[in-house]
Amino acid sequence: MVLGVSFDSPKKNRAFAKKFDFPYLLLSDEDRAIGMAYHAASDPDQGSADRITYVIGEDGLIEQAYETVDTRSHPAEILASL
Repeated sequence: MVLGVSFDSPKKNRAFAKKFDFPYLLLSDEDRAIGMAYHAASDPDQGSADRITYVIGEDGLIEQAYETVDTRSHPAEILASL
């Protein structure tokens, strides 16, 4: 399962998903609780989340973390690692 998380509102996330034909569930984290928990934000007032990818196993444990993401090559990098 692939999930995206954004600090934007559900309305903005729907517009983004529609505009870019985003095929994955995009969660809204307006209070930045997920971003803070997963170190995608260092401050609850941070404007946007850092781009980080976590591969989480079926047991709920983080198997791999990608703290530097190049949006052009990252999808292929993730697929190759799986």
